[in-house]
Amino acid sequence: MARLLDRYIAEIRPSMMESFGYGNIMAVPRIEKIIVSMGVGRATENRKILDAVAKDLAMVTGQKPCVTRAKKSVSGFKLREEMPIGCKVTLRGKRMYEFLDRLVSIAIPRIRDFRGLDPDAFDGRGNFNMGLTEQIVFPEIHIDDVEFVQGMNVTVVIRGGSDEESLALLRMFGMPFRR
Repeated sequence: MARLLDRYIAEIRPSMMESFGYGNIMAVPRIEKIIVSMGVGRATENRKILDAVAKDLAMVTGQKPCVTRAKKSVSGFKLREEMPIGCKVTLRGKRMYEFLDRLVSIAIPRIRDFRGLDPDAFDGRGNFNMGLTEQIVFPEIHIDDVEFVQGMNVTVVIRGGSDEESLALLRMFGMPFRR
């Protein structure tokens, strides 16, 4: 099993039950899925950029990304409907916990000028969003092989929690939030 999943079952879940006073173990908030997405606006000019970004995203997550397409045409951006403009991966189960472990212990400490994650980045339903400015913070990506430096968005979907409960859960997982 994944290291963070074992920690969730053994330490985090009992601690959350005690601190928030849940009557049932199923009422404790848990991470349902993690969505990693990369929007590539320059893909309208050069299709090769999207292929390189999809390859990098597959190396980071360990799963093949699906290509996202434009929903409508925007002439100011030279964008047509159904044009490929990004890619995303939805992680669940063991891969999700392994990705979260690598994100917390390896990738976030490698961010330049990092001062902590924003505790206000929750959406009101307990889900957390964060952006990374470059994909090279992950050790799977070799800087020499990167053709295009691209940012990514990481969304952590948490089932059964308010913003405060989700913040406490992610802090117990080791996410470095600002005080």
